[in-house]
Amino acid sequence: MPRTADRADGAIVAIAPAKVNLFLELLARRPDGFHTLETLMVAVSLADRITAMPADELMLTCDDPTLPTGADNLVVRAATALARSAGVEPRARLHLEKRIPAAAGLAGGSSDAAATLVALDRLWNLGLSRDRLRDIAATVGSDVAFFLEPPAAWCTGRGEMVEPAKPGGRLHFVLVCPAEGISTAEVYRQCAVPAAPRSGDAVRAAFASGDIDAIGKELFNRLQEPAERICPRVGELRERLARLAPASLMSGSGSTLFALCRDHRSAVGLAGRLRADLSAEPRVRVFVVRSLIPERT
Repeated sequence: MPRTADRADGAIVAIAPAKVNLFLELLARRPDGFHTLETLMVAVSLADRITAMPADELMLTCDDPTLPTGADNLVVRAATALARSAGVEPRARLHLEKRIPAAAGLAGGSSDAAATLVALDRLWNLGLSRDRLRDIAATVGSDVAFFLEPPAAWCTGRGEMVEPAKPGGRLHFVLVCPAEGISTAEVYRQCAVPAAPRSGDAVRAAFASGDIDAIGKELFNRLQEPAERICPRVGELRERLARLAPASLMSGSGSTLFALCRDHRSAVGLAGRLRADLSAEPRVRVFVVRSLIPERT
């Protein structure tokens, strides 16, 4: 579940981490227009923050003035879905501190929605079970349920069926986020379901063992090719990253690329080289992140 904290003024603060996909394969196109897929998702330390406060009506503000805050925002949709399911009035002031790039394949909106469900469950004293929250999450968006089960999971269906995956160790990444975002819907429209889908068994075994070299060899994303056709900039950055890092991949439907590094020191060094290489392109953002680890129980 997303980490939360109570504030003295009665507000609830919830952390909404980004994710990367170490593996993503398509199995079939569904009658509803979605795809049946298999993916290994890992939550990372780059995160947004949701603050939920008591109010007389539902409202959302954001520190990024370019982000729409109306009914189509996943945070508002999550709050509305939770209130409807629980039979309560959707009354809260929500504030989103945005750090995860939008339309970047990092599922920032889905993570924000999951954090909203958890924060409002506490603010409204609902006490809903994780299964109930997961059911609500599935109605909001395909990736939302994953963020109720971090730090890692094998996700199937359209992404809403979540099987927690235990990591063999902490992973270190460098994220390269171009200014260009990519429409997830457009990427899926241009992708082709393979006749013989690739198995994720090897990457799951490597992840469970913590074998960095084996994980790197098994990185795979079926969406990368169509994403690069839509946004050639992604392909250009992939080529640059490949020259500096042996194990790299696009996350989700793009446009973020990531490199898997052996440790934090290696990640910091790679990030420095990338920033130097991209010094003439300040709109490309580079982040050093690590995978989240399971909470102690």
